[in-house]
Amino acid sequence: MNNTPTIQENINRYSPLLSEVRKRLLFVFSIFLLFGVTGFFYYEKIIVFIINLIDLGEVNIVFTSPFQFLNLAISSSLLIGTIATIPILIYQLLIFLRPALKVKEYRSVIAFLPLSIFLFIGGFTFGFFMMRYVVSIFYSKSLELNIGNMLDISDLLSKILITSSLMGIAFQYPIAMSLLMRFKIVSLTTFIKQRPIAYIVAICFAAIMPPTDILSLILLTLPLILLFEITLFLNRVLRKGVI
Repeated sequence: MNNTPTIQENINRYSPLLSEVRKRLLFVFSIFLLFGVTGFFYYEKIIVFIINLIDLGEVNIVFTSPFQFLNLAISSSLLIGTIATIPILIYQLLIFLRPALKVKEYRSVIAFLPLSIFLFIGGFTFGFFMMRYVVSIFYSKSLELNIGNMLDISDLLSKILITSSLMGIAFQYPIAMSLLMRFKIVSLTTFIKQRPIAYIVAICFAAIMPPTDILSLILLTLPLILLFEITLFLNRVLRKGVI
């Protein structure tokens, strides 16, 4: 007798789970859409705020296409939508995982939620000011060489969005490491042994960022390595050396 579940039985079995995933994804997408639309219609104020925050000095910000107003509005929409959605996405993920976790495990995850949001904001801010540093270097070098300078506003805004968002996401990995150790999925010893691989991954991750100079690569890599080492140290201390 064949006890292998049929395709229909599998569909029926996982249908509630898929329905729950779809519902939560639709909610997150709705929030992203709401804030995205806000960013789209208020893109002028948002872009002026970003330019003032970066403090571009005498750098010439230029349009290279008559259609860049639309590109700027879309970039502004993505920026605001991303900032607003990430914390909500993290919260929805925790709520979704709650039934699969024990009470103690769920409380451990919830305890990390404020730190997770803090790390995302920290990573996002770090990425933003890294782009500010790149622009300042660009301006300084143009003055030293007595060469005119121009920056495409759409290209600049898209690179700010990419760098800031990726760094915000990358700053989440201490949370993942801590939870893996707390749930005894991966031991502290394993993470220590894999330190060289972690360093290589951090370097490769920083290398895909828009800044292409060697100093930017180092500055983007260092906080990731420091977070890795701090996470190992804190887990070793808090767990009193239990591996």
